[in-house]
Amino acid sequence: MIGLIQRVSEANVTVAGEVIGEIGKGMLVLLGVEKEDGDAEIEKLANKLCRYRMFSDEDGKMNLNIEQVGGEILVVSQFTLVADTQKGNRPGFSRGATPEHGEAIYKKFVHALRAKGMAVSTGEFGADMQVGLVNDGPVTFHFNV
Repeated sequence: MIGLIQRVSEANVTVAGEVIGEIGKGMLVLLGVEKEDGDAEIEKLANKLCRYRMFSDEDGKMNLNIEQVGGEILVVSQFTLVADTQKGNRPGFSRGATPEHGEAIYKKFVHALRAKGMAVSTGEFGADMQVGLVNDGPVTFHFNV
């Protein structure tokens, strides 16, 4: 499971011209699901994101987590994160989960975040989405669990 996490002052996702998910201050999570991902990866990444200190304290140091700043999370599926880009001029997706498995893991991941008390908005799995964001910093982290 791969998560590309961006600290944002706002973010939204649009499908067919309609905003279907939006947040204020918080994190945008672009989530790529691999074939072998399951409950262990879901819990590991969800726990990491809830505890990760990527928000600035009063001294400007990254010492606060999402809960401490009252932030929100926008989760958007992005299968291209699992692409193999090592060979040739075209990405390979053999590591990626099937659409059925990917959607199930995506939904379980969102549920895991909500079960931890996080305010979560989402995109639409498998849809052609337009993602808008204001990256705060910019601050971006790559997690591979």
